[in-house]
Parts: sequence; C-alpha cells; structure tokens
Amino acid sequence: MELLDRIDATSSIPKYLQVVNAVISDIEDGVLKRGQRVPSINETSEMYYLSRDTIEKAYRELRKRGVINSVKGKGCYISDTFKVDKMKVLLLFNKLSVYKKAVYYAMLQALGDEAVVDLHIHHFNGKICENLIEESLGKYNYYVIMPHFSEHSDKALEAIKKIPEEKLVLLDKDMKGYNGECAAIYQDFERDIRNALQSGKDLLCKYSNLTLVYPKEVIYPVEIVKGFQTFCKLNAFEHNIIREVHEEQISEKTAYVVLEESDLTELIKRSRAQGLVLGQDFGIVSYNDTPLKEVLADGITVISTEHEKMGETAAYMMKHKMREKIRNPFVLIRRNSL
Repeated sequence: MELLDRIDATSSIPKYLQVVNAVISDIEDGVLKRGQRVPSINETSEMYYLSRDTIEKAYRELRKRGVINSVKGKGCYISDTFKVDKMKVLLLFNKLSVYKKAVYYAMLQALGDEAVVDLHIHHFNGKICENLIEESLGKYNYYVIMPHFSEHSDKALEAIKKIPEEKLVLLDKDMKGYNGECAAIYQDFERDIRNALQSGKDLLCKYSNLTLVYPKEVIYPVEIVKGFQTFCKLNAFEHNIIREVHEEQISEKTAYVVLEESDLTELIKRSRAQGLVLGQDFGIVSYNDTPLKEVLADGITVISTEHEKMGETAAYMMKHKMREKIRNPFVLIRRNSL
C-alpha cells in the first residue's frame, strides 16, 4: 500500500476518503490480496505523515464497507469476502455525433459486462470539463477524455492533472500542456489528412483545384487545415479554403474536401441544380465515414479515422492496464465521388 503520491491536500475529496479509495484501488489492481495484513493505524499514520484521526476514520469506513476485518491482537486484514465492483469508467466527449457514438458503442461492446460507463458531454468548454472531473475524482477506475476545447482549456488541464496517470485515457487527440504518462489513443490530424490525400493523389490529379470547406460554426482542429495546405503545396495543387457552401457556385474541375455533413448535402444539391456530374465534372472527399456515405450518390469517397477501432483500443488498454500512446488508423476509402 503506497499513499505518499496519492493523497492530494488541495483536493475537495477528504483525505480519509482518498485513503479509502487508494486501498480499494490497490485491491482491484492486485497490489493488495485478500487475507493480506495491512499496516495498523499508528503504522500507517507514521509511514505516510497523515494524522491518526484521518487513518482511524479511513479504517472505520473500510470496515463499514466490508473491505477490511480486525482480528483481535493481530491487526487488520483485507476481507476474504470483499467483492471488487465492476470497473467504473467516466467518459467525457466534446460533443455527441455519429462518430462519437461509434466510439462509445465499440468501447461498451469491448468492455462487456466487466464495466459500467458513464457518458457526459463537456461541449468544448474546459470549465464544464473541470466541474465534471472535480465532482467525480476518486469515484471511477478510469477517466476517458476527449480534450477538444474552445474555451477555458487551462481549467480542463489543471483538473486533468489531478487524475492519477494510471487512471487517465486521452482519446482522439493529445492534451496540450499535459506531460503525464497516461494511456492515449489519438489522431495526428495534420499528418493524417496529408497522408490520406497523398494516397489518393492519382484520383485528385484530374482536378485543377482543391477546395477545403472548413466550417466556421463547428469546431475542428486547425491541424486539418495545415495538413491540407501542406499536401497541396508539396504536390503543386491550386487550392483554397472556404468557410461555407451556402450560395457557393460549384466550380468544375474542383475537388472539395468537406468536413461537415450539412456542407456535403449542400454541395450535392447545388451540383444537381447546376447539372454537374459528381466524380466527373467535380469531386468530393468527405471527412469521417458513415454507412450513409457508402450509398449516397453512388458512394462518397472519405478520409476517416477508424472510430470503432478507437473505442476497442481504449477498452483493451483499460482491461490490461496499459499506458501506451497509440495512433489510431486513418485511411482513404475510394468510392465514386472522385
């Protein structure tokens, strides 16, 4: 039982409950075994520089929960009958979408009956994320967080730093300013789009211009723009970036890279009104795959991360207590829209 690095004097969680949570966590992780003796109240107090009252209160709570038993004249032992609860996971998404649902359901399926997952949305707001974390510290085995923030990212960062590294999983992207050794399954947004477009260069070469539709109302990583521009410059493509398709005249011999489904729909509607043939007169590459894009307009070419894989990998890492950083696969899927 190691407490020195696990008791946070600044936390809103009382110290005695932090001790309780640490003991239960060690049982779940196999550090403490059933029937194993734990240090006495005095020994624990002296060993970890905690007041005797704090340890006495913690041990009282542990007895109440059936975690430890006292044997007269011998000390305290981990109860043989104490049952470890299911793994508890707090999942914090920036928004709910078709893609996020794919991650969520893949994670649930991979975890099976071994875990309970509580899903919350922080809406790109670091303050909301901070509140959700502060309210839940010590209550979950794992905290799985998508760190996409448009405001108060500093608040989210400080809250995330309070989560023990071994209990944190960053999902979809790295958290700028966080240097802890936690698990992470991430996209490299700049490199991913550049490499995916490169793999489809043979299809894109029949177009004289590439246009990225980068929406102003919906938040996407700016690295996507950088990756698109780098690809175009390296391959000498004429290119530009627009913020919306509304009232945009569809240009012939232009391939559009579209992030939002609403812009994808608008492009197809306007092209039909202009009598343009998709895949011949102009092209479309959509960001993030869905079943609908496989059949829409005889098939929309997509560049996409594997969302199900992201959820499955996160579940696998939690079940096996891994703390690696893994880049999630990102591919181009060829269909008729190019």
